Amino acid sequence: MSPPAIVVAAAASGSGKTVLTLGLLAALRRRGLRVGSFKVGPDYIDPAFHARITGRPCVNLDTWGMRLETLVGLLEEAGRGVDLLVGEGVMGLFDGAPDGRGSTADLVALLGLPVVLVVDAQRLGQSAAAIVEGFLRFRDDVEVAAVVFNRVAGAAHARLLEEALAARSSIPLLGHLPRDGALELPERHLGLVQAVEQPRLKDMVERAGELVAAHLDLDRLQRLARPASIAALGPPPLQLPPPGQHIAIARDEAFAFVYESVLAGWRRAGAHLSFFSPLRDEAPGLGVDAVVLPGGYPELHAERLAHNRRFLDGLRRAASHGAFIYGECGGYMVLGRHLTDRAGISYLMAGLLPIATSFAAPRLHLGYREVQLAADGPLGPAGSRYAAHEFHFARETHHEGPPLFAHVTDARGRELGPAGCRVGTVAGSFLHLLDRR
Repeated sequence: MSPPAIVVAAAASGSGKTVLTLGLLAALRRRGLRVGSFKVGPDYIDPAFHARITGRPCVNLDTWGMRLETLVGLLEEAGRGVDLLVGEGVMGLFDGAPDGRGSTADLVALLGLPVVLVVDAQRLGQSAAAIVEGFLRFRDDVEVAAVVFNRVAGAAHARLLEEALAARSSIPLLGHLPRDGALELPERHLGLVQAVEQPRLKDMVERAGELVAAHLDLDRLQRLARPASIAALGPPPLQLPPPGQHIAIARDEAFAFVYESVLAGWRRAGAHLSFFSPLRDEAPGLGVDAVVLPGGYPELHAERLAHNRRFLDGLRRAASHGAFIYGECGGYMVLGRHLTDRAGISYLMAGLLPIATSFAAPRLHLGYREVQLAADGPLGPAGSRYAAHEFHFARETHHEGPPLFAHVTDARGRELGPAGCRVGTVAGSFLHLLDRR
């Protein structure tokens, strides 16, 4: 049976749910609890923050991109050996794909979990109560069990918010978090700056934990938590088949966007995983039969990567020996011939795919995708279907044409055409594969 769980959701993106979640994880650990976590939706950055605090992998749960057995199995994995699970929502509580699937509301309704709603109150008075009332009534199958007002200016502001809420609703108010500049997390184009790149993260988390412990009713929060209403019948299924028996995976500040649940599935399937750092000019080990370059921020490190001959030559050597080389998003860019940075400077990359990509004149590409593989390969036979997600600002400036990696439609079912590229045993695209369909 899974442990009690609570989900931190927000009225809108930027309301402070990540900082509140980190503070909760830190404060609950100080109480001596074994705490686990999960993140709703496709996200590689927030889970790394969670893991730094809990010491445990944070799983992603995505009702659009994952099968039910994957969702429930991953939740079970996240809850193994913990006293309490804290989930962090995505965007606003009801925001997801155009039809609403993939939202935090979808997940909590499916699993029967209670929500703590975070409302950014820094520019609100009595109107905060109207926001809460709207969220309480919007979906009958979603339980908003408590409220936290964030970025509160002081005692008078807190009293105004509390009285307005009490006049309209009996929903518990867990407390108010004060406005504090020390809790702001730096951001860049794909979200928060990665945890591994923040030297002050420990101090920020300690401060957030102190404020949560001082201003929120943690006893009441623990009483509100409850186990999911669906139990797993076995371990989670493979989200992606292992692309080889010995898989070398790039891992550093430039290549960090890989789900730990995918890696865990590969290990369960008997694959051996090893890791190397392209930024430190490391090459995939000799004898590997697959190399994975995850997404990340190679566009911020293009000059350094272009000079790392051991890394680039190692990729070419692995490809010449017949290893399957697979790149997602940033990894796809590095497999091409050229990568142009924001300043318009072009750098030579591995040259294993006949493409060039550019981060100059960035334009957002974002959304869920349905993917059908165009050819047989380690990820499945031609026609295999995956749920995927796309989130990047780069674009292809050159593509010599087929063979293609996949055919793609968006979350509305509209054809987006071909995606990615494959040449021999080398393949990739801007897509992040989430789970089999």
